[in-house]
Amino acid sequence: MTHTGPKVKEGADGPVVVQADRGGTDTVPSLLAGLRAVHPALVLIFGPRGDELAALARGLAPHLPPGCVLAGCSSAGEIGPEGYALGKVVALGFPSRHFRAEAIVLDRLSAIPVAEWMAGLRRMHRDFDADPARSIFGLLLADGLAGQEDVLVSALDAALPAVPVIGGSAGDGLDFRDTWLLEGGRVHRDAAIFLLVETDLAIRQITLAHFRPTDTRAVITAARPDRRGILELNAEPAAREYARLTGIEQRALGPADFARHPLLLRMGGQHHVRAISAATEDGGLALMAAIEPGMVLTLGHAEDPTRGMAEALEALPRPPLMVLAFDCILRRLALERDGQDGPMSQLYARHRVAGFNTYGEQHSGMHVNQTFVGMAFLPPADAA
Repeated sequence: MTHTGPKVKEGADGPVVVQADRGGTDTVPSLLAGLRAVHPALVLIFGPRGDELAALARGLAPHLPPGCVLAGCSSAGEIGPEGYALGKVVALGFPSRHFRAEAIVLDRLSAIPVAEWMAGLRRMHRDFDADPARSIFGLLLADGLAGQEDVLVSALDAALPAVPVIGGSAGDGLDFRDTWLLEGGRVHRDAAIFLLVETDLAIRQITLAHFRPTDTRAVITAARPDRRGILELNAEPAAREYARLTGIEQRALGPADFARHPLLLRMGGQHHVRAISAATEDGGLALMAAIEPGMVLTLGHAEDPTRGMAEALEALPRPPLMVLAFDCILRRLALERDGQDGPMSQLYARHRVAGFNTYGEQHSGMHVNQTFVGMAFLPPADAA
């Protein structure tokens, strides 16, 4: 079944979200039926993987307006018109009446060609020739398994210091084997897609991490930074020590436990999550963000994410036309474990939140985990 997003006021049309089943014979027609109405300048696709993503792009591209930018990625879950979804295709269409966009591929992540990336980004920004009377922002879709998001956001922050950038790391369900990215009609791996977007709508960033630091700390005494792996905490095998600190049996540790008890790194006066993706066979912990030996980590405790999300959305000056969302898969797992995914879905639907569940999030020149990062698009004050 295909769903279209809520209608907006006459004269205050904003982005539209459309959802369809993956792999269906009517997937492309269903998506186009919702997208054509807004004559999009930008279409983002979340959910499909590998060849399926490429086939979807081939089916959509010929029927989109000339110059429409098409980009997207595989995901760990989707956020559609009715909230959380799984195994779906979610398409977001940004109307040309209000948006303009360009995309660039930052490839060969494993080689880290930072100078090349920065030169391309600066050239892109110069040629984009942004209208100073409109808002400009960047979107980053990154390979969620390449482990280079920290370098990417640092390069973006240095190359485009005046451009606010948010983003999400592509996912692969809970398999953590392969991720795919789309730009135009080509599918990429070991790459990131950066989009420069201009709009005459008001925009507001939303960043929310539902945790608080405890008094429990641990020192990384042995690690594999190149693999984002902790071998030892407090000079003990990392998984065993983490289990002791949380009071959970080591053999029972799983994704929901890691989501409820994240490891936090204090930077810039704030705590940021260094999320755990798995306990490894050698007794270590695999993380989803950069770590180094000698780091002091604080054990976090998850709080009610639904309440915090409601407060953040209701604090917006006007009801949003849409909130583009990059929402960590660990947040969703914690909600599902606590039976709160339904209420969160209702909240997302009510406030027109749409996007995908990620393997990591980017904002303010940082790569983080277990965080909701969003961009709200608001109608003009006189149209609210």
